[in-house]
Amino acid sequence: MKHQEKEMQALKDEVSRMWKLVLSQLEKAKQSYMNGDVELAREVASREKRVDAFELKIDSDCENYIALFSPVAVDLRLVLSLIKISFTLERIADFAEGIARHVIEEDGNKPDARIIEELQMEKIFDTLIAMLSDSFVALESENTRISGKIMSKDDEIDILYRRSLDILTNCLQENPSMIRSGLKTFLLIRKLERIGDHCSNIVEEIVFYVDAKVLKHGGN
Repeated sequence: MKHQEKEMQALKDEVSRMWKLVLSQLEKAKQSYMNGDVELAREVASREKRVDAFELKIDSDCENYIALFSPVAVDLRLVLSLIKISFTLERIADFAEGIARHVIEEDGNKPDARIIEELQMEKIFDTLIAMLSDSFVALESENTRISGKIMSKDDEIDILYRRSLDILTNCLQENPSMIRSGLKTFLLIRKLERIGDHCSNIVEEIVFYVDAKVLKHGGN
């Protein structure tokens, strides 16, 4: 294997390790929220610095790769995509930490089971975890045929997000004492909706790298 190929593989391996860490962060954020597990939430919060370190190193290593090898065509697209993907993964991890901080602030008080069921919070979490996991598979296999399926899940998240406002409005009208917790819950759902957007952004980068197509803003 040539030196350039080894360096490229090292970049891909680094992004893979970061991806697995961020996926773990999101899964643990879900568990901590659904179970009111403060200790698990603290673990998520404490591991955020590891994600930040990954993003900074990948960014630096990609810049060095470009400077050293002057890649073109597919290699250049891959390096540019890895830079953007690592940045986006870091943003997803930020939102996972935000969910963990919510649990810590609530001091382990589990959310109202009826509201959580109406909001379909578990479905939202599971859909996002599936999006992030499937995107990882798409990059590893360089298979963009599943890109449409992954991005359609973001539409599902958007629908649930819009429904949540009506559900919480009705709930708070009936229970004014829950206004504070209801607003905090809506802010948390907003974080989840943004994770869905970021997962779609990752898919766009994979399609750019593999197929040389720009999906952003409706490009072809």
